[in-house]
Amino acid sequence: MKLQKDKEGLSDRVTTGVLDSLQTSLDVKMSSVSLLFHGKVMIQDSHLELNYGRRYGLVGENGCGKSTFLKAIAAREYPIPEAIDIYLLDEPAEPTEYSALEYVVREGKAELARLEKEVEDIIVEQGPDSEMLDPLYERLDDMDASTFESRAAVMLTGLGFNKETIKKKTKDMSGGWRMRVALAKALFIKPTLLLLDDPTAHLDLEACVWLEEYLKRFDRTLIIISHSQDFLNGVCTNILEMRSKILTMYSGNYDIYIKTREELETNQMKQFKKQQDEIAHIKKFIAHAGTYANLVRQAKSRQKILDKMESDGLIQAVEEDRVFHFRFPDVEKLPPPVLSFDDISFSYDGNPEHNLYENLTFGVDMDSRIALVGPNGVGKSTLLKLMVGKLMPQTGRVSKHTHIKLGVYSQHSADQLDLTMSAVDFVRFKHSEISQDPQYWRGQLGRYGLTGEAQTAKMGTLSEGQKSRVVFALLAMDAPNILLLDEPTNGLDIPTIDSLAEAINAYTGGVVVVSHDFRLINKVAKEILVVEDKTVTKWEGTILDYKKKLAKNVVL
Repeated sequence: MKLQKDKEGLSDRVTTGVLDSLQTSLDVKMSSVSLLFHGKVMIQDSHLELNYGRRYGLVGENGCGKSTFLKAIAAREYPIPEAIDIYLLDEPAEPTEYSALEYVVREGKAELARLEKEVEDIIVEQGPDSEMLDPLYERLDDMDASTFESRAAVMLTGLGFNKETIKKKTKDMSGGWRMRVALAKALFIKPTLLLLDDPTAHLDLEACVWLEEYLKRFDRTLIIISHSQDFLNGVCTNILEMRSKILTMYSGNYDIYIKTREELETNQMKQFKKQQDEIAHIKKFIAHAGTYANLVRQAKSRQKILDKMESDGLIQAVEEDRVFHFRFPDVEKLPPPVLSFDDISFSYDGNPEHNLYENLTFGVDMDSRIALVGPNGVGKSTLLKLMVGKLMPQTGRVSKHTHIKLGVYSQHSADQLDLTMSAVDFVRFKHSEISQDPQYWRGQLGRYGLTGEAQTAKMGTLSEGQKSRVVFALLAMDAPNILLLDEPTNGLDIPTIDSLAEAINAYTGGVVVVSHDFRLINKVAKEILVVEDKTVTKWEGTILDYKKKLAKNVVL
């Protein structure tokens, strides 16, 4: 058993696990796997098997402990074979004086030096014939220091950097761009076991397609948390499910996992009903056996059958997933034009040479379902800020209906939450004019999938997806008639993303969405606008056609 201390010196993670594979193995086989987080059981008495060269998608509902599990693996709180080096991507690159390219190359050189020292140490301690050396020699051959700079440049370009931004110091980058640098580093050093926690959260569609194409060729062991179904379909060879405190392994990608699970659950329910009928039949016989000697003997015999069934473990009914079908409130219809851009030109410094847009004209009405797509840095989020009025154009005009009420969800909306408060206390504080009754607010949060202890725990202990649900609950209370959603799926599990799509489709107001989730766009967008070359043009195909176009341009 291992205890992981938090900043206050209290145990926040408790793990157990028994290694069943050799210390020299590149496979991980472990039994009796458990995980407790702040005293709450996340995993109980499970089996874990990770085979070298396989790519595992780690799935489960928000708050089930996926990120906590990856952190415990990365910290070697489980008995991972010594031959396996682990890298977890869960935080941005440090702010430094080095450019993105210099940072990745330096990390590559540091990894090369580490491997060379490890080889020397093993030769000294165990001799030149040690089994530990072969995988290290293979990794050293793979690294090839002469190609460091060119390979790092290809990765950073694939992740959205251009000739200028690749030279930018990491200390001058936003957190999202430093996450891309950290991702490039993770891919560059190519560990034996790579752990990626929602790596697409800070990427645009183009970079998501590049990463998908890269990872589907990753030939070591990968565990990835992603809430993008098409991404999991493209990358994964296996799905590792965290559900009802048990780890379960499935072969195939996400779609195959769903199909297999449905078949298994159908069979389980058939067996459950059959056994329950048998139990009812036996109990009925025992109850009516009376006092006849031969019937009493039969009753005792059948009671033994019942006892054995129970001691062997009864078949359980399938536990249904908790799926939350939230809705945005119906709103008053406004006649067009509701929100329009008339001949807009804009640059952040006011210099026409740096314009993000020129002579831009388009509109948003109550029946709009617009997806804005295009590479990072072209100004999709800037367009939303112009709609809200946080930015003003240099030329042209943004016109709004006098009764317009904009509801904005941004990638940083969760930053507005007070993480020292519970969700119930926070929403009650924000809308004290509506009600002071905690039960009322528990009901409101429950409609957005935040239930039970998650409502009263400090929001700092919640997962990103759980925090997002609080933000959506607050957004709905404002009853906006136009929704501007900037990366609304970040942190949400797949069933909740489906619920969000249903809510958008049922909503009576207009919607503009910026998202890296192809599936959400495919479900909700009636109009796809490509933001590029200082203007906005309508894409005539589907979003999946757009993905195919991006995939054709991928350079690995």
